[in-house]
Amino acid sequence: MQTTLPRALAAECVGTLLLLAAVVGSGIMGERLAGGNLAVALLANTLATGAALIALILTFGPVSGAHLNPAVTIADASQGGIGWSRAAGYVVAQVIGAIAGVMVAHLMFDEPLLMSSTHARSGVSQAFSEFVATFGLVVVIWSVSRRRATVVPFAVAAYITAAYWFTASTSFANPAVTVARAFTDTFAGIRPSDVPAFIAAQVAGAMVATIFCRWLVPSLPADAGDLVVPHGQAR
Repeated sequence: MQTTLPRALAAECVGTLLLLAAVVGSGIMGERLAGGNLAVALLANTLATGAALIALILTFGPVSGAHLNPAVTIADASQGGIGWSRAAGYVVAQVIGAIAGVMVAHLMFDEPLLMSSTHARSGVSQAFSEFVATFGLVVVIWSVSRRRATVVPFAVAAYITAAYWFTASTSFANPAVTVARAFTDTFAGIRPSDVPAFIAAQVAGAMVATIFCRWLVPSLPADAGDLVVPHGQAR
């Protein structure tokens, strides 16, 4: 029996909410405890995000695929894994959940509910970093889900944990995350004016990765919808 659309949308919304609560909340906590040491703050942010990704993909994957990321959803829809109308619902749910997650983090740390970020992340190097980060993420997802779907949560978390450190942008790799982080003027924030370049680079990275993986790993099951973990089945 297939999972109903309302359940899948709820999974994408709540999953993305919890992801942003982890990203922003750990950024605030890390910065407060690091005593001005940005490396320590970033390490705290990285570890919390990676751990949250494992838990959230394991939790919501069986319901919706645990995309939690419009770039992943668009890549899946482009290969017929899910319909475009369902994909549109996923993207809306992800963005709503992401912004709500920022608000949850702010409430937990006694910050204003929503803020406009002043954290500059501009320039070609930053945008290119987002292209690389998202390209790598989607390559990992496509390749691992086609061979060993059960380990996707761990592969995704491992890649994002590493990409926090090897990309100049600290690897947002997610349009919903990018939009939401424009509403926090904390460690994890991004200036609203820098958001469009990040999103354009992320979508481009996801699509190039998808094209590459169609050639690299062609022996796929007919259902390309297993982009993250097997989904659409009642559990």
